[in-house]
Amino acid sequence: MKRILSFLFLLSFLAACGTPNQVPIPVTQGPTLAPETSVASAAPASATPAGINAPIVVLPGLAFIQMTDEKNGWGIADSKVVRTDDGGVTWYDVTPPNPPALGYSAKGEFIDDIHGWLIVSDATNPNAGTLYRTSNGGASWAPISVPFGYSDLHFIDQNNGWAMASIGAGAGSMGVAIFQTTDGGQTWTQNYTNDPNQPAAGDSLPLGGIKDGMTALDMKNAWVGGVTYAPGVVYLYQTSDAGYSWNLNPAPIPAGYEQAEFETIGPKFVSSTDAYLPVHVSSQNGVMLAVYVSHDGGANWALTPTMIPQGGSMDFVSAKDGFVWNASAFYVTHDGAKTWTVVTPDVAFGENFAGMDFVSPTTGFILTNDVTNTRTLYKTTDGGATWIILGK
Repeated sequence: MKRILSFLFLLSFLAACGTPNQVPIPVTQGPTLAPETSVASAAPASATPAGINAPIVVLPGLAFIQMTDEKNGWGIADSKVVRTDDGGVTWYDVTPPNPPALGYSAKGEFIDDIHGWLIVSDATNPNAGTLYRTSNGGASWAPISVPFGYSDLHFIDQNNGWAMASIGAGAGSMGVAIFQTTDGGQTWTQNYTNDPNQPAAGDSLPLGGIKDGMTALDMKNAWVGGVTYAPGVVYLYQTSDAGYSWNLNPAPIPAGYEQAEFETIGPKFVSSTDAYLPVHVSSQNGVMLAVYVSHDGGANWALTPTMIPQGGSMDFVSAKDGFVWNASAFYVTHDGAKTWTVVTPDVAFGENFAGMDFVSPTTGFILTNDVTNTRTLYKTTDGGATWIILGK
């Protein structure tokens, strides 16, 4: 359902330029699926659990959060996977048995309060890993050996999903492999690689460029975003044949920024046709966030009117409502990025900001991580103006 824009850019912010308009204030296969191993013996092995039958965790210290609605969500801490059903007030331990180190070393994908996946790299082989799958809200998990490690995971539904695995980066290049599954992660097929050391390597998704993220709309269409560190190019590639071939998906360059560098993690879809694309623009004027919009399923992109100074993480919850964090305030739109209003929070998140997840135009969550590695979870119910601490 919702996804967090988990990649946070490290920004050196300078004064924002005057143009454009400033913001008005107002084929590889895994083994046979192993039986799911219970973490709570009283919990059912299938169907929606009635409540969460698991131990309560006090102050879990979350490194990752993904809310599926205002009440239900998942989190990953250093050694635990947790769930909430009361909007983040209470967290329950639904960790797979004998887990490896989690925290920032694991990647989670949760499409609702029942179905979720957790990928952890092999400690001795970064190109292999274990995928943990649950279909009962974490009451039990199935560990599956997979031919990739820490990866971008995107599941369309409980059966169909993608993975983009990094297989080496350096000197402005990055090899990746694109996998798909149609059985919930039990087996995976590699549809593409650009690693020249592998058989049948392709070059339509070039080896050149650092790949920051992948977004899948369905099992045919997906996008990979990144950066080339060359001026005048928005690094955004699209496939419409399940990842077997890729094409540059052009996004117009803002006037006056032809020599700037552009970086994106890829689009955020809010429906099958509506999507927003955050692009960080680095120039002599500092770092700005350009927000692009598509209403034709990502085939074409239009630049919205406002460049947001020091813009960082972006999250849209509908075709009209979105949020951007810019290191000191939230830029909020309720008209599809045509205009923005600045909302200054009552908490100075500053450099401690570590991620956000809004689930409605009023309700959102923020994770912070300070210099002592203390992680804190905050919640707003008024669109970002006031925040309460839910736990550390």
